[in-house]
Amino acid sequence: MKTTKLYQQNRYIKNWNTVITSVERSENNIKDFLITLKSTAFFPEGGGQSCDTGHINGYVVTDVQEYKGNIYHTVKTVSPDQSLSEIMTPGTAVSCSIDWERRFDNMQRHCGEHILSGIFHSMFGGVNKGFHMGHDHMTIDISLEEKPEITEITFEDAIRAELEANKVIWSDAPVTVLKFDSRKDAEKLPLRKALAFDEDISIVCIGSAENVSDCVACCGTHPDTAGQVGLIKVYKVEKYKGMFRIYFEAGQRALMDYNIKHHILSDLSNKYSSSIEDFPKKLKAQEEKSVDIKNELFHLKKAFIEEQCGKLDEILRKTHASEPSSEIIVYTLPQLSTDDVFIMAKKYINKSKNLILLYSQKDTSYILISDGIVNCSLLVKEFAHECGGKGGGNSSSARAIFNSFQDAEIFAEKIRQNYRKINGEKHER
Repeated sequence: MKTTKLYQQNRYIKNWNTVITSVERSENNIKDFLITLKSTAFFPEGGGQSCDTGHINGYVVTDVQEYKGNIYHTVKTVSPDQSLSEIMTPGTAVSCSIDWERRFDNMQRHCGEHILSGIFHSMFGGVNKGFHMGHDHMTIDISLEEKPEITEITFEDAIRAELEANKVIWSDAPVTVLKFDSRKDAEKLPLRKALAFDEDISIVCIGSAENVSDCVACCGTHPDTAGQVGLIKVYKVEKYKGMFRIYFEAGQRALMDYNIKHHILSDLSNKYSSSIEDFPKKLKAQEEKSVDIKNELFHLKKAFIEEQCGKLDEILRKTHASEPSSEIIVYTLPQLSTDDVFIMAKKYINKSKNLILLYSQKDTSYILISDGIVNCSLLVKEFAHECGGKGGGNSSSARAIFNSFQDAEIFAEKIRQNYRKINGEKHER
């Protein structure tokens, strides 16, 4: 015997009593049981709408699916050892309740999708080819088929459609569900989309017979009037597989999204001592100021690096005059990042006879530079890891990064201790 679908008779039923017709253990999870009922208000997943959840005799209903006219309710038990068949058997009378907040959320969103899809159809000749009701937003994929002169939906177009959709909500248009046994009778209605089946047809119409906003086949649950949808808000439009994907939300979720974004915008406006209306101008002025500061910093940093290069050149001249290539040069740059130090290092790669260690005190890292005969990469590989650092590079330049100043100092000292040996081997070759 097929399940009587109470949600088709009255979408507002929250609690009811009925009788169990079958109980079986789920093949997917040994803690779950599949229960069928003589009558149910639990809506099964379908038509882009998620299923209802709730309780049967206090047991949590986590999933609802329809198969060959029967509706199967997945009921979760506490442990695999618990057998529902011992507690609830076919013929057992049970009390049922649905999670009304979830149901009404689905009703608002699904009806909002119908209203918006109907508006895109009437305004742009757009056919809804795909509908997704996600956790963060809904999407509809609109194919421009019925008005050849329209080739694109811009965000501005979508906002115009949003306004018209909200006008349908403000009019509190009636939402009527009509049942038909045959395609012939159903096709007498001004359907937005051609029917895909021949019997047991459910048509959802929004608006009066004289002023229909939308009319399309649907098995989902909807409120009695469009006014209960509350609000429709479009977020984004993007091209998708030759169509236009519209991101939007409806009902309480649209209001909650507005509240979150308004709170963020208010906080940012207060931070910049601006009204919400003037915030874009204030932000633009701040961005322009940031660009000027970045340019000024770039030139100051460039001048500072040139100054430091001059000082290092002087050190190298004095070193070459006394003992060319026999000394390791360690030069500390407190204010510069590793990337800035590397800019300075480029001047000396493959040009210095000395091994140079440029130290970024800011990032606790060393840039090693040589003429390539003393292999910088091998030095980092041999000594950095044992000092708690990491890094790499090539024969003429490499970097080593450390977690602390002490680790970096130990690394530099190990290089000093081993440099004369390394340098001697270099000259022997």
